[in-house]
Amino acid sequence: MQRFVPVLRDDNVDLELISLLNTLMAACKEISFRLHQGELAGILGSTLDENIQGETQKKLDVISNQLIKDILLESGLVRAIASEEEDTIVAGSPSGRYLVCFDPLDGSSNIDINSLVGTIFSIMEVPEGMEGATEEMFLQPGTAQVSAGYVLYGPSTQLALTTGDGVKLFTLDNTIGEFLLTNEKMTISEDTQEFAINMSNQRFWEPAMQQYIADLLAGTTGKRDKNFNMRWIAAMVGDVHRVLSRGGIFTYPTDNKNPAKPHKLRLMYEANPMGFLVEQAGGIASTGYERIMEIEPSEIHQRVAVVLGSKNEVNTCLEYHK
Repeated sequence: MQRFVPVLRDDNVDLELISLLNTLMAACKEISFRLHQGELAGILGSTLDENIQGETQKKLDVISNQLIKDILLESGLVRAIASEEEDTIVAGSPSGRYLVCFDPLDGSSNIDINSLVGTIFSIMEVPEGMEGATEEMFLQPGTAQVSAGYVLYGPSTQLALTTGDGVKLFTLDNTIGEFLLTNEKMTISEDTQEFAINMSNQRFWEPAMQQYIADLLAGTTGKRDKNFNMRWIAAMVGDVHRVLSRGGIFTYPTDNKNPAKPHKLRLMYEANPMGFLVEQAGGIASTGYERIMEIEPSEIHQRVAVVLGSKNEVNTCLEYHK
């Protein structure tokens, strides 16, 4: 096993990007420590506030956002940040090269039941010729990402990371406080018999997704002629980690439960970084109709439908949407 920084240097990654990733990981280590303290740290439960998404904030949502926000802005490497918990972008250093989008604590509803949560991040460079810090500079397609990843806070704390040359998995060694490389190349199997979806929304889905899931549930008695298992963690970071680890398909499709909000997941700090990871591991990431990473964002809190995972199974799902 190797330490976090030497692994990146072996990949000829830009030294400023290495520094930025290590800065971000310093905040994630602190979040991991507080999470594993649980009630002892007084971080469980909700606040009385809502974020820009209209979601009630957990105490650790606020703490995690502030930790990441402060350490990134103080680094001097970041021109601006965009967070799920912030109404607008937050300016950093005028000379910073990078833009960071992040979900500080994905799946925070799982905190109080001691289940999986994680931090998701996406890093882009400031477009050439753009001065200051504006929302406009964030509105780049996912193909512009120079790095993306997530930190999963589970029985062990793990980092899945891409800089555009495959996906590496690191595990936090608490005895030395460092992320150590534990999987040099994560690869998603092309076929699967496992799917993840919020079945409580079934009656609100589009007909294509209704039929696709119905055929999965029919198992060997249906047209797919094989049995599928359903898994659902209620935290995108956990469900995508399972897909990266052993294959599968994860989807949060379009629905009409609330016509004003047909999509659940945020493009900039959930769908794009996860799409980057999945594609780098040999999978596919789509909305059901187009490649997620090619979407031209219209605003930082834009939401999209997500269908991602094992190549052959995602392609099968997309056939239903044609």
